[in-house]
Amino acid sequence: MSRAEIVREEGLSRSTVSEVVAELLPTGLIAEVGIGESSGGRRPIILEFQDDAAVILGVEMGAAHISAALTNLRGRVLAWHTHAHPVRTDPPGTRRLVGELCDACLADAAGERPLVGIGIAVPSPVDPTQPDGGLSQVVLPAWRGRLDLDPLSRRLGAPIMVDNDANLGALCEHWWGSGRDVDNLAYIKVATGVGCGFIIHGDIYRGATGVAGEIGHLAIAPQGKQCMCGLRGCLATLVSTPALIERAGDLLAINSESALAGQELTMGALEKAALGGDPVSRQVVTEAAEYLGIAVAGLLNLMNPAMVVLGGELAGFGELVLGPIRETVRRRTLVSQVMAAELITSALGTQSIAVGAATMVLKEALAECHMMVPRGGTAASEPSA
Repeated sequence: MSRAEIVREEGLSRSTVSEVVAELLPTGLIAEVGIGESSGGRRPIILEFQDDAAVILGVEMGAAHISAALTNLRGRVLAWHTHAHPVRTDPPGTRRLVGELCDACLADAAGERPLVGIGIAVPSPVDPTQPDGGLSQVVLPAWRGRLDLDPLSRRLGAPIMVDNDANLGALCEHWWGSGRDVDNLAYIKVATGVGCGFIIHGDIYRGATGVAGEIGHLAIAPQGKQCMCGLRGCLATLVSTPALIERAGDLLAINSESALAGQELTMGALEKAALGGDPVSRQVVTEAAEYLGIAVAGLLNLMNPAMVVLGGELAGFGELVLGPIRETVRRRTLVSQVMAAELITSALGTQSIAVGAATMVLKEALAECHMMVPRGGTAASEPSA
C-alpha cells in the first residue's frame, strides 16, 4: 500500500507516516516496490512488508523429541530439523541438541539475514513470574525449574522467549492456521502428554501462574491409574501416546488376529491399522476419543470457544477420532451455542508447535520495535523469559 493509503486507514498525519516510513526503510523490513495507480494526482509509491528481511528460530521441546524451525517474518518454514531425545530426563543433552538443531537451521537458510529471536516451546507449565522459564518441577523434575539456555542466547546474539507447547500451538493456529479469523479458540495437544492452549480475545490466556489449560490432569476416571502428577485417573492416563500403546497391547493379548499382531506398537502403526479398518486399533481410538470428548464437553461448557483444534499424534486419525468426540460432546452439552463450536484437527501438522514458538517471538517483535534490527545487524543479546 502507499503512504497515502496508510494515512487514510490509520488516521495519521502525512508527516507522521512519512517520518515512520523513512525510519523503517533502512531496516529492510519494508521496501518501495513500484508505482501505483493515480487517483488524480501524482502516482503513489507502493510500500511492501519484506517477509524475508529477518529470520526467527522456533524450537519444540517435546517429552521425547526436539524439533527446530527457522521461519521468515510471515511464519513460512525455511529450514526444519527434528530428532528423538529423552527431554524429560536429560537436560544437558537436550540443551546441547537444541543448540545443534538451531545451528543446522541457520546454516541451511539464514544467509546474512539477522536473527530476531529464539522461541522455545516446553512440555510444561511456565510460571511467568519466575526467572529462566519457571518450569514445573512436577512435570520436569530433572530440570529443577530452570531452562538454562542463556549460553545459546549469548552465542547466537538473540533473545530467548519460553512458553508452554499447547499455548504456542494455539497461537500458531490463530495466526496461520484454521483459527486465523477466530478470536476465541482452544488447541488440544495429545502426544506423550496432554495439554490445552487458549486464545481469548486474540491473545494467549495463561492464567494467574501460567498453568491454565492443564486439561491432561482432569480426573476422568477417579479410581483409575496413577498419573505422573500423583493423581489418579487423569485424562493423560487414558488418551496420551503411552496410554494408547498400552491399551493396544492389552487388547492384542486377547485378539491376536489384529493387523497389529507381530508389529512394534507405535502410533504410526496404530494409525495405519485404524485407517485400514483394524478392529483392535479402532477400539483403542474410539475409547480414547470418548474420554477426550468428556474433557472437551467440559471445556466447551466452561470456556465456550468458537473452535477446538486437535493437534499432536492423535490428530492423524482424523474423523476416526473426531466423530466419537463430537458424539460425546453432543450428549454432554445442553446449550446449542456450546455444541455449535467447530471441532477440527490441525492442518499445520507436526511443525505447528515450533512455528508457534517462532510466532511468539514475531508477535513480541512487532509490539517492541527494538527487537527488529537493521539488515546485517544483530539482535539484542539479553534473553527475555
